Amino acid sequence: MKKFNIRKVLDGLTSSSSSAAHTGAAKENDAVPESLQSEHFQLCKTVRHGFPHQPSSMAFDPVQKILAVGTLNGALRLFGRAGVECYCQHESGAGVIQLQFLINEGALVSALADDSIHLWNLRQKIPAILHSLKFNRERITYCHLPFQSKWLYIGTERGNIHIVNVESFTLSGYVIMWNKAIELSTKTHPGPVVHISDNPMDEGKLLIGYECGVVVLWDLKSKKADYRYNYDEAIHSVDWHHEGKQFVCSHSDGTLTTWNIRTPAKPTQIITPHGKQPKDGKKPEPCKPILKVEYKTTRAGDPFMVLSGGLSYDTVGRRACLTVMHGKSTAVLEMDFPIVDFLTLCETPYPNDFQEPYAVVVLLERDLVVIDLGQIGYPIFENPYPLSIHESPVTCCEYFADCPAELIPALYSVGSRQKRQGYSKKDWPINGGNWGQGTQSYPEIVITGHADGTIKFWDASALMLQVLYKLKTAKVFEKARGKEEKANTDIVDEDPFAIQTLCWCPESRMLCVAGVSAHVIVYRFSKQEAAAANVQLLEVRMQCELSDTDSPDTGGEQTPTQASSVPPSPQEGDAPATASSQPSAGGNGSNPSSDGQRDNMPCLQVRSSPLKQSPGYQVELVVQLVWVGGEPPQPITSLAINSSYGLVVFGNSNGMAVVDYLQQTLLLNLGTSELYGASEPYQRQPCSPRKARQPSGALCDSSDGPNAAEERCKSPNSGSTSPCNSDDERKAKFIKKARMSRKISSSNEHKPNTDSKDNSFSRSRSSSVTSIDRESREAVCAFCFCETFPRKSADGVPGPCVLVGTSQGSVMLLAISLPPGDDQRLIQPVGISSCGTVARLKGGILTMALLDAAGAALPASYEPWYDPNASDEEKEKERSRWRRPASPPSSQEGHDSQFAVLCSEKQAKVVAVPSQTRVHKHNITESSFVLRADVVQMAGANCIACFCANGHIMTLSLPSLRPLLDVNYLPLTDMRIARTFCFSSLGQALYLTSPTEVQRITYSQETCDNLQEMLSELFTPVETPEAPNRGFFKGLFGGGAQSLDREDLFGETASGKASRSLAQHIPGPGNMEGMKGAASGVVGDLARARVALDERGQKLGELEERTAAMMSSAESFSKHAHDMMQKYKDKKWYQL
Repeated sequence: MKKFNIRKVLDGLTSSSSSAAHTGAAKENDAVPESLQSEHFQLCKTVRHGFPHQPSSMAFDPVQKILAVGTLNGALRLFGRAGVECYCQHESGAGVIQLQFLINEGALVSALADDSIHLWNLRQKIPAILHSLKFNRERITYCHLPFQSKWLYIGTERGNIHIVNVESFTLSGYVIMWNKAIELSTKTHPGPVVHISDNPMDEGKLLIGYECGVVVLWDLKSKKADYRYNYDEAIHSVDWHHEGKQFVCSHSDGTLTTWNIRTPAKPTQIITPHGKQPKDGKKPEPCKPILKVEYKTTRAGDPFMVLSGGLSYDTVGRRACLTVMHGKSTAVLEMDFPIVDFLTLCETPYPNDFQEPYAVVVLLERDLVVIDLGQIGYPIFENPYPLSIHESPVTCCEYFADCPAELIPALYSVGSRQKRQGYSKKDWPINGGNWGQGTQSYPEIVITGHADGTIKFWDASALMLQVLYKLKTAKVFEKARGKEEKANTDIVDEDPFAIQTLCWCPESRMLCVAGVSAHVIVYRFSKQEAAAANVQLLEVRMQCELSDTDSPDTGGEQTPTQASSVPPSPQEGDAPATASSQPSAGGNGSNPSSDGQRDNMPCLQVRSSPLKQSPGYQVELVVQLVWVGGEPPQPITSLAINSSYGLVVFGNSNGMAVVDYLQQTLLLNLGTSELYGASEPYQRQPCSPRKARQPSGALCDSSDGPNAAEERCKSPNSGSTSPCNSDDERKAKFIKKARMSRKISSSNEHKPNTDSKDNSFSRSRSSSVTSIDRESREAVCAFCFCETFPRKSADGVPGPCVLVGTSQGSVMLLAISLPPGDDQRLIQPVGISSCGTVARLKGGILTMALLDAAGAALPASYEPWYDPNASDEEKEKERSRWRRPASPPSSQEGHDSQFAVLCSEKQAKVVAVPSQTRVHKHNITESSFVLRADVVQMAGANCIACFCANGHIMTLSLPSLRPLLDVNYLPLTDMRIARTFCFSSLGQALYLTSPTEVQRITYSQETCDNLQEMLSELFTPVETPEAPNRGFFKGLFGGGAQSLDREDLFGETASGKASRSLAQHIPGPGNMEGMKGAASGVVGDLARARVALDERGQKLGELEERTAAMMSSAESFSKHAHDMMQKYKDKKWYQL
């Protein structure tokens, strides 16, 4: 019987439905071998970087040196040494209210806001839940797990305390009821339990703090209260002195009370750290609550008292503070954000020994700070984690894999000079765990653009993330000094410097950045400081107007030294509408037109004084779009740069412009409709009934205001004929939101003069433009520099070109005529000519690329990097290495030698070149649309990777466009993902999963197979420090710590069974049985074997140490006994 293969059937259906090309092209394409198969692809998450979003709690293992942070959405982030990070998530998504480590056991207990507790196994690389316990009748408020104990105390909102065995996660029958803990004469409920801790010197005594201000010292053996301590103010936290004779409480009126356990009548000391002391000796004025206090002792000096809150009420607007009291000194440390929690790191895990604090970890709402207590002034440690992603909101993101090897060291060398000074000289104290042993070694770089105009370069190699270099683009512009100057930033008031899109060439290190205020900055990389010089400026006037004459013939060549002619605005009369192509050094004065409207002025004012440029990226040229007839310029939607040609091309909803950044001149300035020839088969008919001629397209929405189309995310084709059901409508709404999410929003746009004539042909983003006008707007949304055939003729020769994609799915070709010889490049002008339309797709164009006849990618030519500030000899040496890549082979005997890969929001096409015949077509989606698409390299071949608005991630083979992967990965919820999702080659991708975190994923089967080895290890076998020595007299007279056999008290034999209705036990997927079932393959077996071997080796080591200690003790005893016998054997009884 023949075996049925569904994959072959699907592949057959795909090929039969997607290929409708000429017979000759199809036969030619059949010869192109494709090595990529669906077996090469698998989608999974890898690591998460950044600061935990909405943190709520924190815990620290002092032996393993691991920090855990819980969040309000149920996430756990674990941190060790630099590069050791782990992310895991509670399925319920409930907020984490408290975390407790089983110190040096490789386990963590989490308590959630849904009244459940979970035990996490940290001995595996991806932590999993071993057990869960869900309380049904009581709300959890506080948890306490004593050191080296398996019994977990859980306080509830009702004031009761339950006890859980963390090994089996079962409830004990032993319960401390609130009515037995407080005095019988008390008529009111004491409130929730806010604190539980055992006496450091007596495990049988439990200190219970109630919210109302009552503290109870409970005797576990006798099951009654030994002492009760009453105070008028509510309690927020309690901490013991290590000797177990005193404890400190923090209260809601900003006071600290110190109590002696044997004198419950009144506190031995009451202080208000931040209260103003009245002269007449009265009680200080009340302050804000002290939310937490920690009391830590030292052998050599005064104890430390660390507290948060407690500031005076008259400090309105003051930032959150952490107070460190040491002896007679009090230090108030201001924080940038509100304090969520803090922990004092101590040398010993034993609570009954001198604590010897050395650092304080402060968890803020948007940062993590570690303070060095051992140095004067309490400096902070330099944080090695990538927690500054959200320093300013991320507005765009790009991911580059397999970069040149020397690039990361070069960026690090210039970035290391930007580091702040004044950090602690000690090493980072959270240094547990080990790095992964992955084989993935290629360099990876992530670039993030931010709302304040900064650009950050990150080293993303080997599943790590480390900031390399930070570039501030706002330095190029003048700073607004007052409210009267803010009128210049008319597009966006809050973030006028925000990065909208960027283009980077790793080989030449050229960087081009487009900002939200319609500006483009070209940067060149240098390892040396550049002399202070004026910023070179080029102002471009882009407007979308059509005269009554026909469109210019696109077959002709444009005048290279001058922008293409654009008809003038009616408001300007005969004023020319060409761009200013002369570089200027600053002063951008406003040029109001005759009727008082702004005209020919940019949105931002370029710095007029000379700019000193440090090593790193240095400004080459600034291009600014100017106001036209009282209307602000449209934001830039697409951008590309080519170092080999020395050109920058950018476009918006008005058209496109080509700039020669070497000669600093404008080469081309065309409206979108002018890209079409007069006899173009793809040219649109006018959409607006108000005008005879309109530029074609459908992009901008009236509700967007100044937020014109950005990057790759455009609205779906308004002319779609697909039926709409309720699900499609929901997706359509998401599509619209997703498109808007990729824009920099602005609430206050400049309103044009309402008295202006209605017959104005000027395109505007203001609310005065009707929806019909907006629907007729076609934007330029994609570019691709390449070397291809500018004509359809079979005897043509490939040359420099640029593919132009629009929001209506048209792909046009522009030919570039470069001066002959490199020595003429800076003297002779560059020619640009339009070659007509190549193809038409549904939806806006997202990405374009070229393949050779064998299906291999044809990358754009580039100029190797050289240092512009180096000596002339070094420049010549570097430039001598510059050889423009050889042109692709010419077309021979009528055969096509290239394939153009075109991908839009709806479909993908492969077109043979130079014949421009369609070879393959694939409809990617009907009900949704593609947000991001890239042609990427994978396993030595190329494919198209797509991310759709409905959450699907897909890959298509090249050139046949066979579907290789289709996974429904993300829900239709997060707009941020739509704005920041980006692919890279070699099967990697990332997106911003929260305002502060980056999630990395892989769609490579090889990476998924090796993921276990690549991930870092949290748990490492470490010997627990020895317990403090009790001393001879304490051991003789019982003055040391008193141990307690909790098993006798809390076990089922002594206390009975707990009520079944109180809590429900839920076995977790992470227990050993679950792990054996879930883990598969050699990697999982090796990981389990290594863990088991480590545990066995640790136990054998402990046994060997105990045996050696016993032998040593026996030998010592034998020796002392023998010496005593020798001493007294010959003496008489009266001589003793």
